Amino acid sequence: TADVLVTGIGVTAPNGLGTNAWWQAVLHGRSGIKTLTRFDATRYPVRLAGEIGDFVDADHVPSRLLPETDRATRLMLCAAREALSDCGADPAGLPGRTAGVITASSAGGTEFGQRGLAALWGTGARSVSVYQSSGFFHGAGPGQIAIRHQLRGTGSTIISEQAGGIDALARARRRIRDGAQLMVTGGIDSTLCPWGWAAHLADGRMSPTPDPLRAYRPFDAAADGHLVGEGGALLVLEDAEAAAARGTAGYGTVAGCAATFDGPHTPRLQEAAQLALTDARLTPGDIDVVFADGAGERAGDLAESAALCALFGPYGVPVTVPKTMTGR
Repeated sequence: TADVLVTGIGVTAPNGLGTNAWWQAVLHGRSGIKTLTRFDATRYPVRLAGEIGDFVDADHVPSRLLPETDRATRLMLCAAREALSDCGADPAGLPGRTAGVITASSAGGTEFGQRGLAALWGTGARSVSVYQSSGFFHGAGPGQIAIRHQLRGTGSTIISEQAGGIDALARARRRIRDGAQLMVTGGIDSTLCPWGWAAHLADGRMSPTPDPLRAYRPFDAAADGHLVGEGGALLVLEDAEAAAARGTAGYGTVAGCAATFDGPHTPRLQEAAQLALTDARLTPGDIDVVFADGAGERAGDLAESAALCALFGPYGVPVTVPKTMTGR
């Protein structure tokens, strides 16, 4: 099987717009969690989120696309542009259908959908945007990326909530092993609007703690839930031989991927991790760090910590949850 390299990175995060800004924020512990400003959240029990305050949509998306795209799609377009510029490849120059895009989104264009519902019930169906069916569709982002960068190969979207970004990465790796040369992949969401907030609140797992420095504390005895963020990251994956021919060694290899499905009261986190290690031909002793899910609630945190201890032993590997600075 061919090695698959990460050759480009694009980030849109609440604590840094662009890969370099975000990475510096991570290194210095700067959080993007703050009180919501995208809408009036004073009537809601949760008012904190990872909001990207310095993203001006019109600065990153052509004006003709603004009426037909949701913020989630605009964030995707921004991250894809950065990732492709970073990798240095020209996808339009690749032969046939060897360049594609697979992204993940748990909610699609939630805010676009909310505006459509408001128009429908406020002034009638004729006021609903002609782009309604495509603007709030989960596949709008990868579709727009494919059009803008002439990615004529596989194009699809993954809808699997928290695991979506990793699932997209695994599927993109599979496409390259099947013969594609380049894939844009990753996960980006934006649900910071009243309709999206109502859905998150109904889930019942968000932290009501009002202090941005104390809310969302995974693996803490006082953990009381997570916080939601917008944005995400897109990567460029390439066939290692094709990348080497272009003179790039990439950031690293996507060595192992795996997924499992939990049954009733039977989380299979340890099995998923073990299958990924087997796929990568590695052992637990080869692992330098674990980026945990960090649910921020007792049952989820206990299940994850138990799986990590069973796999690596107590204190067997450093564990970190940088999403506490951006929201989930």
